[in-house]
Amino acid sequence: MIIIGLTGGIGSGKSSVARYLEEEGFPIIDADRVGHELLDSPSIQDAIVALFGNEVLEEGTISREKLGMRVFADTSLRNQLNALLHPLIKEEIARWCAQQYEQGNTTVVVEAALLREEEGSDPWLSGLILVLSTEENRVARLVTKRNMSEEESRSRIKAQVDPDTKIPRADWIVYNDGDFEHLKEQTARMALALRALGNAAPPTD
Repeated sequence: MIIIGLTGGIGSGKSSVARYLEEEGFPIIDADRVGHELLDSPSIQDAIVALFGNEVLEEGTISREKLGMRVFADTSLRNQLNALLHPLIKEEIARWCAQQYEQGNTTVVVEAALLREEEGSDPWLSGLILVLSTEENRVARLVTKRNMSEEESRSRIKAQVDPDTKIPRADWIVYNDGDFEHLKEQTARMALALRALGNAAPPTD
C-alpha cells in the first residue's frame, strides 16, 4: 500500500492541496480532524482538563479555541498535549488505512502538520508532499480565513517547526504563492506522479 504524507505549516494551504487530491480520486484523512473528534471522548476530555484546568472548557466541553491559545503559548503544554493525542491519532490513521486497503484503495494521503519532523521519523510513509508558502502569504490567509490577528498568526507560525527544514526529507514540494489555478496545476501533476507510483508498487499481501 502507498501511504503519502501531506504536510506544511499553518496557513500554507495544505488543506487546499488535500481537497484537490481528493477531487483527483485519492482518499484523504486529516489528522487534525481526527484529533478534534478525539476531543469528544470523555476520557480524553478528563485528561485534558487534568492538564490544562477548567478554563479550556466551554459549556462542559473542550473549547478548541481556548485549548489552542494555551498550547501555542506554552511549548511544554503543547508537547504534553501532543504526547496525549498523537499515539491515538496514529492508531486511528492505521485503522483507516487498513479499511481503505480492504476497499481496494491502494494509494492514500494522510494530511498532518507533524510528519517527518526529524530524519528517520514516520518510516511508514511511502513519500511526503511538502507545501511551502511565504510567511506573509501564510499570515494573510490566517487573517482572512481564520479571523486571526496578525500578531496571533505570526505567533502560531513561529510555534511550529520551520517547514524549510523538511525540504531534504520531502519527496515532492508544492509552492503555494500563486493563484488557485497554479496550485491546482501543481496538484494535478502530483496526482499523475502518485498514480505512477501506485502502478509501479508491488502488490501487498
